[in-house]
Amino acid sequence: MPDNVQGPDRSDRAVLRADCASCFGLCCVALTLTRSADFAIDKDAGEPCGNLQEDFRCGIHTELRTRGFPGCTVYDCFGAGQKVSRETFDGQDWRGAPRTARQMFQVFPVMRQLHELLWYLTEALSLEPARPLHGEIRRTLEETERLTRVPADAFLDLDVAGHRDTVAELLLRTSQLVRATVPRRKKRDRRGADLMGAGLKGADLRGADLRGAYLIAADLTGADLRLADLIGADFRDADLSGADLTGSLFLTQAQLNAAKGDVATKLPPSLRRPAHWDR
Repeated sequence: MPDNVQGPDRSDRAVLRADCASCFGLCCVALTLTRSADFAIDKDAGEPCGNLQEDFRCGIHTELRTRGFPGCTVYDCFGAGQKVSRETFDGQDWRGAPRTARQMFQVFPVMRQLHELLWYLTEALSLEPARPLHGEIRRTLEETERLTRVPADAFLDLDVAGHRDTVAELLLRTSQLVRATVPRRKKRDRRGADLMGAGLKGADLRGADLRGAYLIAADLTGADLRLADLIGADFRDADLSGADLTGSLFLTQAQLNAAKGDVATKLPPSLRRPAHWDR
């Protein structure tokens, strides 16, 4: 992935999408896996997954769900993998240059957090009702981009938690401005709500605050989620068949990958229909 010193592409956020062909399989090595319904094995951080091939590709990529690794299919590094591999470490891979391994594996999860923030901030900057905040959003986005370009040995000294708090407060104000355009929004505050298995078929959730809501296995077929704030909402096994998510706020590919849907599900243009929906 070429270096984009001007920051993420404001139109499609291309540099914030994972490009596994340009990465050294960092998510397959740097992260801990725990045997569960999501992963068929236990694996310590820094230990390569047994499915990782010499060319850094997954040997069972097309069979992950059927081979016991559905958790891998819903993971999204937001482009952090190729950024660390090609820019932070200048294309030196951890196999060819073992001395880089430990530091690379420590930098990757930090970069991933920063890239996730870039995804949200880039979206916030595109929202017209939040125009009064665009100057502040742009400055925060530029500062986040600057943090992604610090030398490798400076990453672990970054106050990422503090920066996340700053971004979270800004995104909340952005959400409030956008959702204020929807009538009766005050009746739709379900932030952090336990909606596991909830029957929300055809529900009018326009402008709802669903931040961090637990929507695991919820029936959202035909639901209207336009302008709903979905940041951090848990959509594992939620049924989004026929739902309208166009214009929803802060939705990510990982959330969609964890859910169920069909050809009638309407998505924001920046996101892709998961392949398993078609099956």
